[in-house]
Amino acid sequence: MFSCRRLGGGLVQAGGSLRLSCAASGRTFSSIAMGWFRHAPGKDREFVAAISWNGGSTYYGASVKGRFTISRDNAKNTVTLQMSSLKPEDTATYYCAGDLGNVHTMSQRPYGMDYWGKGTLVTVSS
Repeated sequence: MFSCRRLGGGLVQAGGSLRLSCAASGRTFSSIAMGWFRHAPGKDREFVAAISWNGGSTYYGASVKGRFTISRDNAKNTVTLQMSSLKPEDTATYYCAGDLGNVHTMSQRPYGMDYWGKGTLVTVSS
């Protein structure tokens, strides 16, 4: 249902910016919460950001708050993650996800999403 693409390249220097975009098919996109998670080698999957079905509410993980911005365009069935001030510790495979449940609890369910996109690798060099 979801396909993710990376805008701007997967390798970036620390302090740089990168944008990830996730395109969805199907009619349910505009009615479900969307989010981004990441998984670094040797670490547990981590919540990055979430956005409600209408874009009215957004949530961020503590490690990215103030640096990343999530947005969505329901007319185009896309959700975007704008990443700025990137750090080497942001290196991970990033996944977009869709959830039929409450957007407020997405951060607590990193393995419980209803839909997953293919991951895309982001590497931040120091």
